[in-house]
Order: sequence, then structure tokens, then C-alpha cells
Amino acid sequence: MINLELPKKLRASANQAHQVAAEIFRPASRKYDLAEHEYPVELDTMAAMVEGLADSGTQDISGATGGRKSETKADGEADSHATELLGNSNGGNMSALLNALETSWGDVGLMLSIPYQGLGNAAIAAVATDEQLERFGKVWAAMAITEPSFGSDSAAVTTTATLDGDEWVLNGTKIFVTAGSRATHIVVWASVDRSKGRAAIKSFVVPQGAPGLTVARLEHKLGIKASDTAELRLEDCRIPKDNILGSPEVNVEKGFAGVMQTFDNTRPLVAAMAIGVGRAALEELRTILTEAGVEISYDTPAMNQHAAAAEFLRLEADWEAAYLLALRAGWMADNKKPNSLEASMSKAKAGRMGTDVTLKAVELAGALGYSQRTLLEKWSRDSKILDIFEGTQQIQQLIVARRVLELNSTELK
Repeated sequence: MINLELPKKLRASANQAHQVAAEIFRPASRKYDLAEHEYPVELDTMAAMVEGLADSGTQDISGATGGRKSETKADGEADSHATELLGNSNGGNMSALLNALETSWGDVGLMLSIPYQGLGNAAIAAVATDEQLERFGKVWAAMAITEPSFGSDSAAVTTTATLDGDEWVLNGTKIFVTAGSRATHIVVWASVDRSKGRAAIKSFVVPQGAPGLTVARLEHKLGIKASDTAELRLEDCRIPKDNILGSPEVNVEKGFAGVMQTFDNTRPLVAAMAIGVGRAALEELRTILTEAGVEISYDTPAMNQHAAAAEFLRLEADWEAAYLLALRAGWMADNKKPNSLEASMSKAKAGRMGTDVTLKAVELAGALGYSQRTLLEKWSRDSKILDIFEGTQQIQQLIVARRVLELNSTELK
């Protein structure tokens, strides 16, 4: 049974993340919203901080290693190699989730640019072998999935990977790659055999600067402007043979499941981002309403309160539901329980909640909410992408329906 009380270790980690959000991210939030593509110098401080905490053992969430806890043998003794490599990282997914929530409260665009915390790191944690985790566990990895020819249908990958001696040769174009120009490595989804369909789609770790990899452009966006969103081109890009994550074998029976495990890790993290932005908006809205003389009571029925107060209570309840769903998905991941259904539920709920809460906060705050005197209008722009990337609202609902009805992708499209 899930315990909703956060362990002391996780509370300490979340408090540190909140301090970073309050002291570094929030003060610089408007600056980088107005200066898109300008490199946030605050990230250098973050990089040094993350490395220092990881080296000292104070934190264990640097890179991909935080998302993979040590395996336990049947006799209860932890595998010595895994323990030596990873340390005691029990709760790694939950820790990453809480850190994403707290730092997104400060600025989600800057959160997406934190060194060593890229979405590609979650992909490495999900499918890398122990040897690969040792090599790539501490890198800063972006994730490249989407292409010009498709959006939500991840199985439609056309980028190819061809084995040539001791190297893979990658060809294709990836768009909307978060941290694509700043990350040290890119996790690229590519097909090793187009004739075998989605079962042949694998993920590859491509170092930034690999021959044949170029950053074609940076996107101008509605929100999360502090984050670099890049288009990447792979033209006869060569990487070592052992940079393919997991097994290179194409298992038609297993199909797309191996690669899709990545989303079971990343979708709760994106949900946490929306929850962090939503909490920031609710806190700001409460302050504005209180200063305007609107009293919010938890003892009086909503129907007997000011309309703005009643709406605030509805938004807060919706936020709480999204928060609990995300905790559940993260807890299941840490306890080795299949969480595909719960990961999609948390992402769908949080994405919808985030846009609803932030837009309603702008509305209830009136002219103040629409102006740049507060960050409410910025949060409403930032939250929209959190309902889109890592699978749109519609895709999440489709996945949930398949799991609940026990239907496959052919039976329910």
C-alpha cells in the first residue's frame, strides 16, 4: 500500500530543489522569457552544484543513475557491483519527480535546462545495461524522438541506423529536441530495420559533436523560452557499436515495449513539471485574491462563498488530484511495479490541470493577470507544452483506454 508521507531523505532533497527555484530560477524567470536563446549563466552554478552534491553523496540524482536503484537478490543482499556503482538510490524516480516539481515552481524552462537532468537521462535509466549505465550514467542527455513527418505516433520513426563494422551510421532529422544544443549527449530513436516496423526502433546515445550531427536551428516558442528547443540533423552520423541502448536484437514478439519503457519514467516527470507550474499559479492567485478582499474558506461550502473563492477551491482540488496521481506513478516505478497506465494517467491529468489552472488564474486576476507585472501570463504560456510533449492529452487518454479495456493498438486506435 502506498504511503503518502514523503521520507525524510526525499523531503530534504525537495527542500534543496525549492531553494534553487526560489533563489536562482524565479528571480531570473522573466529575464530569460524576454531574452529567448540567451544562455542562462545561472546554469553554470547549477552544474557545479549538481556535480558537488553527487560527488559528496548528498544527492544521488545526477544523470541517469538516480532513476535506477540497486537490484536486490532473493536472499535480500544487494548486488555488490550495483551497490558500488549506484549507491543507495532507493526512491530515485520519486526524488527526480519531486525535484522536477520544485524547480518547475521556479521556472520550468530553466528546469528543462538543468545540466545532467535531461529527459534522455530517464531513457538511459530505463533501458541501459549495467555497463552502459556506468558509461552514460553521469552525462547530460537530451532525447530526440519527433520528426518532421510525425508528432505523437512515436512508432512512425523514419531515422535509420545501419551497422557498419564497429559503428552505427545514423541518418535522419529530429525536431523539437529539448536541450538539443546544450546537452552533452542525445538519445536518438532510430530504426535498425524499416521492414520490421516498430519492433526495430531502438535508442542510441549520440555524443554532442559526433561527426555528422549538426544543430540546424533553435525554435522560437510560445513558452519555456529559457529552454533551447533544437532541430538536429544526422547525416552519416557515426557512433560506436555499443552506443545502442539495451539489446541490439530485434524481438518482433516484444515489439515496441522496450523503447516505450522510457515513457513510463518520463511521463510522471512531465506531470510533475505541470504540477509545479500549477502550484506557482495557485499561490500567486491566492495572494491576489486575498489582497482584493476575497476570503477563501475551507469550512464554508463553496456555494456560499465569493465566486472567485469557489473557483479557487475547485482548481486547488484538481491540483491535488494531479499531485497524488504523479506520486503514485513515481512510487510504482521505484518499487518495480508496471506503471504504464499510471504514468499516462498522471501525465494526462497534470497536463490538463496545468493549462486549466494557469489560464483560469489569468482570468481571475483580471488586467493584472494579463499584464507582465506578475508571472501568471508566462505560466499560462509555459504550461501549454506540458500538455503536449511526451505524448499529447489525446494520446494519453488513448493509452489509458487501451490498458483499462485490455485492448492493443490494433484493436483500439
